[in-house]
Amino acid sequence: MDKNAPLTEEKLEEIKKIFSAYLDKNGHRKTLERFIVLEEIYKRSDHFDVETLYFQIRNKNHSVSRATVYNTLDLLVNCNLVTKHQFNTGQALYEKAYGFRQHDHLICLDCGNVFEFCDPRVAEIQNMIGNLLDFSVNHHSLVLYGNCKNPSCDNKK
Repeated sequence: MDKNAPLTEEKLEEIKKIFSAYLDKNGHRKTLERFIVLEEIYKRSDHFDVETLYFQIRNKNHSVSRATVYNTLDLLVNCNLVTKHQFNTGQALYEKAYGFRQHDHLICLDCGNVFEFCDPRVAEIQNMIGNLLDFSVNHHSLVLYGNCKNPSCDNKK
């Protein structure tokens, strides 16, 4: 699925059911605020930090606390609906995860932009190394750091 594709009601309901089942199984309350956070995340197509998400929700006049946003993100990461990244910035970034292909990241050290790429050879290497070392690899994370060649890159040296 493409992250920029509009979120269908059917896909959103499927995601809500997964989250609801996770909350039930783990003894967590199913609150309106948690589902507001979930829905706002799945309307996004970018990597985001907690504060950006919090203000996005507040700007829509939803009464959701920062603590609820933080706690809900932890739950969503634990049930694999959201992925948390630490891209060497000291600040965690998140992205929706359900139904999206494995991909890797390039980080510009000048502007901080995050670029996604997918190369099937990375999965082939993962499988080859797993087989070679008799190891069952569940997932991987590859982050490459460098400098983008965009002439209008912020903070370009």
